[in-house]
Order: sequence, then structure tokens, then C-alpha cells
Amino acid sequence: MKGLIKCVSLILVCSLPIVAAAQTTVAATDSAKTTTQPRVIKHIKKPKPVDKEFSFGARLNTDGWGIYAQRGKSKSDMRESEYFYNLRYWEVEFDEKKHPKEIKRTSDLSNFNDTKPRAFVYGKVNNFYSLKLGYGFRRMIAGKPDPGTVSIHWFYSGGLSLGLLKPYYIELYDGSSIKYTDSTKEEFLNKNDIVGSAGFAKGVGEMKFAGGAYGKTGLHFDFAASKKTILAIEFGINAEVYTQAVQIMANQKDVPYFVNIFGSFQFGRRW
Repeated sequence: MKGLIKCVSLILVCSLPIVAAAQTTVAATDSAKTTTQPRVIKHIKKPKPVDKEFSFGARLNTDGWGIYAQRGKSKSDMRESEYFYNLRYWEVEFDEKKHPKEIKRTSDLSNFNDTKPRAFVYGKVNNFYSLKLGYGFRRMIAGKPDPGTVSIHWFYSGGLSLGLLKPYYIELYDGSSIKYTDSTKEEFLNKNDIVGSAGFAKGVGEMKFAGGAYGKTGLHFDFAASKKTILAIEFGINAEVYTQAVQIMANQKDVPYFVNIFGSFQFGRRW
């Protein structure tokens, strides 16, 4: 029995170095695998930045009204949100200018020869419109990046303005239509002979042009609930100057410049 125990003990003692060597070999192999195996790096696709926008708007000026469109690209100042941005944009705008003395009225006479009096502007010589093309910049000055909050921006823009003067025709009780000239001004200003306006289409083919430039500045308040939509109002001041004096009303001073205060409503989208 003692001989058997000695034999088993001898076998165990002899096998210990073999087991230790095997463990060392396995560990070295695992280490080699860990060292030589290439590391897989997963690329996370970043969302496409929202840096472009297109919008429409309508303006109410102290001397008329206007509609406009803007196309811009933003330069984000803060990585965490496109709500903080500076925008450079192109704009096109169409306005109608009205003189402070313009008052719509109807003839004081009753129907004559079955002709019903129509509204007209007494003393109006020309309808004056302006078509503008300009470049602008909008800078954020206050607000938060969270959706649903208001951001406040300062903007300014300027460019070229094309003035369009369309003769204003009135219709007389004798059935004729006249515009204001040196030879017709007495009839044109005789209230007792006027039936009303001859209509917008009359005089379109006689339109004249005046070149000019404009500039404006103001504040832009964006109320959009999403960073991909535009819902804003603007308040500002606009100035225009033309190469010639513009006549809108008879017996009033003609000037080559216009200054107005405006408010506008704007909507659109970003992508």
C-alpha cells in the first residue's frame, strides 16, 4: 500500500511542470491572438446639418405693401444646434408705393347714362412699383437652442431696385379715358366729370422705368417649433433712392427717394 502511495505521489510531482508549461503556452497564445487581432471601429453616421433655408413673406409698409422671397445658407456658430446661426441670403421683393395724400373716393354725382360711379384716387398720376434684388445677412443676437423657443436676429440687406411707373387712367362721363398730362390736367382734376378708375390694365403698355438702390435693417423674431421650419415676424426700416424724381400725385412734390417703416410675416423651411 505504501508503495502504491509513493508511486501516485511521484506521478503527481512529475506532472506539475507539464501542466504549468501547458498553461503558460495557452496564455501566450491568447495574448498573441489579442495583440494581432485587428480592432474593429464602428463609424457613427452624423445627421446631415440643417444649413439651408427658403422662405416667403408679406410686408406692410407705412407707404404701401410688398411680397418677398429669400434663399439662404447658414454658418452655424455652435455645434449643438442650428438654431444659433448666421445666415447669408439672397432676396427678391416686389412693392407698391402709395403717396400719403392718396384717398379713394367715388363720384358725387348720381348715375349718369346708366354708368355706375367707380372708386378712384383723385389726383393720382402714376402707380409706382419697385422690383428689388439684393443680398443680406442675418445674425442671431438672443434666444435658446431648444425647439419652441423664440430666437431674435438682427438683419440687414441691400441691392438694386427697379422702379416701375404705370400711368393711372380715369374714365370720364363722356366715355373717354385719360391720363394726366399738361394738356389733360384740367379735365383730369375736374371731379364733376370723373366716373372712376379705368382699371389696372389700362396703361400697362406705357410703363416707364427708373433705376435705383435700396437698403434696410431691422429685427427678425423666429417662433418656429421645429428647426426645419420658419415662422417669423420682422420689424425694420427701409430706404430707397432712384435716378429721377418719381411722380405719384398731381400738385405734390416729386422726390427721388422713399423711407418707410415696415412689419412683415415670414414662413418657409430649412434643410
